[in-house]
Amino acid sequence: MKRLILVVLAVLLTGLTWAQKKSDAKINNSGKLQISAFGGLSMPQGKYKNEIGRAKNGYFGGLAIDQYFKGNKWGIGIDARFLNHDIRKFDSVFFDNGYIATDYVNHPSFQHIGVSIGPTYKSNFGKLDLEAFLRGGVLFQGFPQYKESVYVHQASGPPLPLFDTQYTSNPKRITKAWMGLGGLRISYALNEHWGVFARADYLRTFGKSFGGDSSEFHITKYAVKKALTASDVLTVNNNAITNINTYYEETPTIQNTYVQAVNVGFGIKYTFGAKRKVAPVAPATKTVAPPVIAAPKDILVVVKDRQTGLALSGVIVKISRNNIDNTSISNADGQAERVLKAEKGAYLITAVKNGIAAEPVAISIADFDNASNVIYKEIYHDDPRFTLIGETVRANDNSKLPGIGTVLTNATNSKNMTQISDGEAKFVYQLEQQSDYNIVANQAGKFSQTEGVTTKGLDRSKTLYVTLKLGVNNLDAGAVFVLKNIHYDFDKSYIRPDAERILDNLLNVMSQNPTLRIELSSHTDSRGKDAYNMRLSQQRAEAAVNYLVSKGVDRNRMVAKGYGETRLLNRCGNGVECSDEEHQANRRTEIKVLKY
Repeated sequence: MKRLILVVLAVLLTGLTWAQKKSDAKINNSGKLQISAFGGLSMPQGKYKNEIGRAKNGYFGGLAIDQYFKGNKWGIGIDARFLNHDIRKFDSVFFDNGYIATDYVNHPSFQHIGVSIGPTYKSNFGKLDLEAFLRGGVLFQGFPQYKESVYVHQASGPPLPLFDTQYTSNPKRITKAWMGLGGLRISYALNEHWGVFARADYLRTFGKSFGGDSSEFHITKYAVKKALTASDVLTVNNNAITNINTYYEETPTIQNTYVQAVNVGFGIKYTFGAKRKVAPVAPATKTVAPPVIAAPKDILVVVKDRQTGLALSGVIVKISRNNIDNTSISNADGQAERVLKAEKGAYLITAVKNGIAAEPVAISIADFDNASNVIYKEIYHDDPRFTLIGETVRANDNSKLPGIGTVLTNATNSKNMTQISDGEAKFVYQLEQQSDYNIVANQAGKFSQTEGVTTKGLDRSKTLYVTLKLGVNNLDAGAVFVLKNIHYDFDKSYIRPDAERILDNLLNVMSQNPTLRIELSSHTDSRGKDAYNMRLSQQRAEAAVNYLVSKGVDRNRMVAKGYGETRLLNRCGNGVECSDEEHQANRRTEIKVLKY
């Protein structure tokens, strides 16, 4: 920031000095009015960018009107603009009996409208104009709202948010602040009216209040004493976490920051008035070479999975120098947010995902002596687990269905993990090697099959991601669902252990929806005598209902019905030759929603 201000002042001083030497230039002395439209990149600075605001590079756009006085040197201008800075979102953290997640109440971005007025100075060099401007006014600020909470699993039902680790604490989400603005425009005349220009300016707010309202962005945060890990357990008593002070300070701190940003962009302008008249510019008699200054460089960091070499998203990356961190989250291409125009020096790159840190990578002073304008570094993250990337979709058309709770169960140790699919309907879990898992939707009014996922037989050096689409149905009256993967031993009706896992999913659905009443039916294929198949299917349906009753479901909410071979799904009736696969399609267990 200091370097940018010095460069702006140097260019302005050079332009003003040059303008003084051109005293013999003859121009149209009548004051002119110009209107310009502009837009470009807006780069947050300081605490607004870093640990408090977490604002990312965004965009800005607006209009300006400048009325020049006689001589077209000095004038007064009005600037109206819109700025948008998205915030860097927080990663979810998982521990033994819960997780930490962030709820974004509104759109996760800062959105501001600024109106300002102030003097403008212009120097003319043929078709080029150099304009310096200084403005003061009001910034109408729109702040994001979020809350990071600790969720703890219950014996039944969804996890409960029992402690807020940090949250926005602005007295008002929409507020105002005094604003200062200063910068430069360099424009080129296309003809007597139209011109194009490049511009750069610096904007910041001042003061803690405006009209009785707070002008700064506030967060309330409990400092971390000890980071929660996957093996930590939070103790809950009467819906309160009794050992929370092991991990967080007892008293929160309120932190605040003002808005500041450097804005760089382009625009077009229209000038009213007569055609410019400019005398030829005398050639310079002596050229003095500027001092050589080490040019700043951009820093680009890409995170990769060590075992497969694939780009890795969702990794927290820090690029640090002199106790100042540039923190961002890697995107789908593994790229962290690029550090623009980094000063020459030594930097340290660190990366963390799912509580596992990558081996740090250093940037040396010698890296800045390379010819390229970009310093490129790769950092490798080494997590031996597989990553399950799932998507919750509507079962009838596979369209995305965001905000659905999911439960992943390790089939070996019965350990559960929960997660809610995000705005893109995605959910992500880490899977141990050589393990089987079951996953289901876990939300009132919804039903999904129990889907199986396995890492057995997968080679971690070749495979990083496991994908799954989890189909979700509404529990509408009359809806019929086949319970996948419920199997019975030949000529038996008792519930096998592998079928218990499927029925436990149905048990959870019944618990979450106390008004739900169902018919649980069993069907056979056409082989065997009709009466025998009818009797066996009834016994199997009753066995499934009895299992659910033993787990606490009221028997009056369920009807056991055996249909034998009366409701075949294909052509395989008595005496028809069919394959084992065709007969298997008819051997099924179904639930029908009678009432919801």
